[in-house]
Amino acid sequence: MTLREQLLEMAEPAYRDFTMPLMPGVEHVIGIRVPKLRLLAREIVRGDWRSYLDTAEDLYFEERLLQGLVIGLAKCDPAEKLRRVARFVPKIDNWALCDLFCWRLKAAEREPMWRFIRPYFRSGHEFELRFAAAMGLSNFVDAEHLDALLAHLDACRHEGYYARMGVAWALSVCYVKFPERTAEYLHRSSLDDWTYDKALQKIVESRRVSADDKTMIRSLKRRR
Repeated sequence: MTLREQLLEMAEPAYRDFTMPLMPGVEHVIGIRVPKLRLLAREIVRGDWRSYLDTAEDLYFEERLLQGLVIGLAKCDPAEKLRRVARFVPKIDNWALCDLFCWRLKAAEREPMWRFIRPYFRSGHEFELRFAAAMGLSNFVDAEHLDALLAHLDACRHEGYYARMGVAWALSVCYVKFPERTAEYLHRSSLDDWTYDKALQKIVESRRVSADDKTMIRSLKRRR
């Protein structure tokens, strides 16, 4: 049985019908729950995962997601992993593939990945920029990287909905973890109005933000 045949046997049509409307523009979806794909990725990583990645097919959403999960789990040096990431990023064409691909980095991966993602904040491709924002919020909202991360997010200029929402999401995480420093940034932000307002909205929607802080954040909405 080929891997594609194995994936097709795992299909849940009702789950496919539920998920497809959540991923606009994605046509080829089998309908496999993510935990099952994670289990399969772990199985692949225990074998010849390099050969798998070198020959993997891309037709279905789940085929591409499985590749991303394998890359995140693979045990190799950071340089090799980043080569795999660089080949994978152009395959990202929807928010779910992007966000599920972004994993929590191991210590040895952190600084190489930080250097790697910085150019993507200036990308003209919607999901490359979202990849940088998602990887940033997952791994680099810390005291060491916060100011640089805020600067990179502030410099993002893209009209794509998912790119701008990725920036807003990242800023909300920054506020939750570093409210004072992020609020200071928001006072001088040069983001476009739509992204700025979405960032405020995401902060206000967070259950980890106090009522008083939410009132203050609402007061920052730009008057136009």
